[in-house]
Amino acid sequence: MTGRGRILAGIAMLAVAGGGYAVLTRGEATRPAATVASAPAAPVGVGALGRVEPASRIRRLTQPGGMAVTRLDRLLVNEGDQVAEGQLLAEFADAAQKDAAVAQAAASVAEFRASLDRIRAAGRPSEVAAQRARIDALAAQLDLAEREAARSERLVPTGAGAVAAADRARAAAVRLAAERTQAQADLDSLMSSRPEDIALAQARLSAAQAALAKAQADAELSRVRAPFAGTILRVIARPGDQVGNDGLMEIGDLSRMDIVADVYETDIARLRLGAPAEIVVPGEPQRFNATLREIGWTVRRTTQANTDPVAAVDSRTVEVRLTLDEAASAVLRRRSNMQVQVAIRP
Repeated sequence: MTGRGRILAGIAMLAVAGGGYAVLTRGEATRPAATVASAPAAPVGVGALGRVEPASRIRRLTQPGGMAVTRLDRLLVNEGDQVAEGQLLAEFADAAQKDAAVAQAAASVAEFRASLDRIRAAGRPSEVAAQRARIDALAAQLDLAEREAARSERLVPTGAGAVAAADRARAAAVRLAAERTQAQADLDSLMSSRPEDIALAQARLSAAQAALAKAQADAELSRVRAPFAGTILRVIARPGDQVGNDGLMEIGDLSRMDIVADVYETDIARLRLGAPAEIVVPGEPQRFNATLREIGWTVRRTTQANTDPVAAVDSRTVEVRLTLDEAASAVLRRRSNMQVQVAIRP
C-alpha cells in the first residue's frame, strides 16, 4: 500500500472510532440518572445495667442527732413487718429519764396556769366577804375611837391627865382610820386584778410552756418513728447494742418498685420521659415492662459493678429511674438491690 493509501485508511479508522464514541455518548446522555436515596436510620435504643429499688428509696434509720446515749433499749419491730407512718419503732436507753422531765415540765405548766387563773378571777367570794366584815369592824372601832377622842378633848381644860387621855384617844382613832383604809385597798385588790400582776403570771406560764415543749422534743430524740408507711427490710441493731454509723434499720415502701439504671452520658440525648423499656432479671424467663420516669441531673462515675475486663473503668453515667408495672412489682418486691439489665426502646 502506497503512502497515500495508508493515510486514507487511517482517516477512515478515526471516523469509525469517532462515530462509535458519539453513539456511546448519546446513549449515556439519554440514559436516566440513577436516583440514590439513603433509607433513614432506625432509632437506636439504650442499654444499661440497673438495680431493683422501692420507689420510696431505701431509708436507713438511725438515732436522732445530738443524742448522748446511743444504746438501744427496746426494738418494737422485726424484719418484714408492715408499719404505719409515725409508728414507734424503737426506744433508746434514756427515754424514761426524758419522760420524767416531760412530766415535771407539764406539772409546772399546770401550776402557773392555775396561778394566772386565780389572779384573773381575783379573790374568792369567801375572801371578799371576810374582808368586807373586817372593814365594817374597823369602821365601828374608828367611830368609837373618834367619839372617845372628842370626849377626851372636852376634858382637857380640867387638868394634865385629861390631856394625856385625849392624845391616846386621838392616836387610836388615827390608827384605826389607817387600818380601815388599808383594808379597803385590800378589798379593791381582791375585787379586781392589777394588769402588771396578770402580765407577770402570763410570762411565767409562757416560760413553763416553752420548757415543756423542749422536754417533749428531747424525749422524741430517744425514739425512732417510721417516716412513712412501709416494710422493715433489715434490722441492723438489737436491744443492748450501741448504734453506730451503720444505723438502726432500713425501711422501704414496697407497694411500688423502680429500676435504677446508670446510663452512659453519651446515650442521654436518646432518652425521653415516658419511653418504654424491658427489664431482664436473672433467673426469670419473662421480660418485665417499665416506663422511664426520671432522668438524673448530674453526671457521675458509674456505680454498677461490671465484670467485663475491657470495660471502661472511669465511665461517666447519669442515673435514671424506671417505673415497673404491677406484675413486675409483685415479682420483684423482695429483690431490692438485685442487678438487672435494662433495654430502653426509642
